[in-house]
Amino acid sequence: MASRPRRSSLLKFHRPKLSLDNAPIPPLKPESRQCLQNLLAYRPPKQNLIFPKARSAGVLVALFVGRMGDLYVLLSRRAATLRTYAGDTSLPGGKWEQGDRNLEYTARREAFEEIGLPNDPRKAPLLCVMEPFLSGNMTVVTPVVVLIVDNTLRPILNAPEVASLFSHPLKSFLHEQPPFPTELDMIEQPEQPYHTFVDINWHNQGKLRMHRFLTGREAGGTKPIFGLTASILIRAATIGYGREPDYELNAPGQPSLPERLAYALRNHPVLREAALKEGIDPDRSPERPSQRKPSTGDRRRPRLRRAGSRVRSRL
Repeated sequence: MASRPRRSSLLKFHRPKLSLDNAPIPPLKPESRQCLQNLLAYRPPKQNLIFPKARSAGVLVALFVGRMGDLYVLLSRRAATLRTYAGDTSLPGGKWEQGDRNLEYTARREAFEEIGLPNDPRKAPLLCVMEPFLSGNMTVVTPVVVLIVDNTLRPILNAPEVASLFSHPLKSFLHEQPPFPTELDMIEQPEQPYHTFVDINWHNQGKLRMHRFLTGREAGGTKPIFGLTASILIRAATIGYGREPDYELNAPGQPSLPERLAYALRNHPVLREAALKEGIDPDRSPERPSQRKPSTGDRRRPRLRRAGSRVRSRL
């Protein structure tokens, strides 16, 4: 009888150890301090799925404190010569490789290779690891949130992969109004709203809302922040600032992120075949609530949702 595969060690991380009072960073606004404390305290919901390493990736949500005490996130403009997602605005990161201890290591390694951010937790200590997301090409992407505390660091861009590096206010992903209303690029493009969205059909399982935010640099050729990158940053801002966005996050009847992951693992050929190749049974993944028949016990004792579970499943 085949043994049940063990949970992947890629999702095991060390506990964050960071004192904001002793960190060599600019003075924090009260809301920025609370944001960092919320991220430090965050633990993702327990993962009931096992994902194939060959389809796993890590991205680095690298935050830093601006001169006025606000939090910003580093974003890169992908090189125009890349085969996939050329020219897109993205977070540093990439696929797991043989030898990576976990997905935190993957995200840090890729950030060093792409933008020269040292793979040193003392210079960019871990705040938290978020729940995994699903990309359009069926890669399971785990965001790793860090705080850059060494203000002497200077980017070293890998030109074949990264065309430019810039920052964006983290809090702005909760708002529909631009954080830079007086910048030249926004003045030149007043007809474009800062935040827009489109609802797409997701594998006939319901609509999926894709968000889009302007960077304020569109006149110079930088693309807006959209798709998976936007979803990750909305979630990071929601966790950090402890509030929902000003806009409707989900499409009506949108399947939750755990539901989409479970469906893709069972039904999408790329993810399913990768799981089977690594000895993972994709059919053990939990079903959507609408597909599961309630047992007698379920009818007698309906399950109560824990406080905060609504926020965690919104993406």
